[in-house]
Amino acid sequence: MKNYVLSIAGFDPSGGAGVLADVKTFESHSVTGMSVVTALTFQNDAEFEAVKWMKQEEILQQYDVLNRRFKFSVIKIGLIENLEVLGAIVTHLRASAPHCLIVWDPILKASAGFTFHENMDRFRLFQILKSITLVTPNTDEAKLLTGKENEMQAAEELVKYCAVLLKGGHSAEQLGTDYLFVQDKMERLTPFGLEVSPKHGSGCVLSSAIAAQLAKGENMLNACLQAKKYTEQFLSSNSTLIGTHYA
Repeated sequence: MKNYVLSIAGFDPSGGAGVLADVKTFESHSVTGMSVVTALTFQNDAEFEAVKWMKQEEILQQYDVLNRRFKFSVIKIGLIENLEVLGAIVTHLRASAPHCLIVWDPILKASAGFTFHENMDRFRLFQILKSITLVTPNTDEAKLLTGKENEMQAAEELVKYCAVLLKGGHSAEQLGTDYLFVQDKMERLTPFGLEVSPKHGSGCVLSSAIAAQLAKGENMLNACLQAKKYTEQFLSSNSTLIGTHYA
């Protein structure tokens, strides 16, 4: 049986982020990747001009058509318009595929500087997180999601509801060191030591690589470790903002 993994995320014409990057990552991990588009973005690897959001019913219709033919063991969620839409998607997924794993990469700001979410209804957010398997914020996103001033405290708040991978790519103190929080345990994931350069969509690649590893049967820690290694290889693939994916 084939391993099907789904990305529910935005369409980035450059292919560096969003559903195109996600499917490239899935296929590089030897799982079959498919996608549902949540938004059309007008951007390249360095500029973000605008976003056109898909309607909630259009997103769910895309999923329902695919779900009639394919059963997804893991679903990765990326760019979403707001918590109302996120909640509707997660509720729909849980009703139609109760056993699937859900990985959410909470994109709050584009790398080119465009901000998607200014205000956060945290009570609603925490209720949604109860139905999510893993959330993968960077340090800034973790603080925005929780209102905490310290990223570790933010992660400790989020892990009350689901597993958390706190990404260290924006960390001022330990650049590149991630922390995995699962229930009452924390694991420190240090960089593998490759010479890397910034890439457009690196967060999309990491979360999609985790989703692919989970679909292949890895536990959460090994999935995050292997995904981190893959992402470092992606970051070290060249010196431009568009990385190269390797099988």
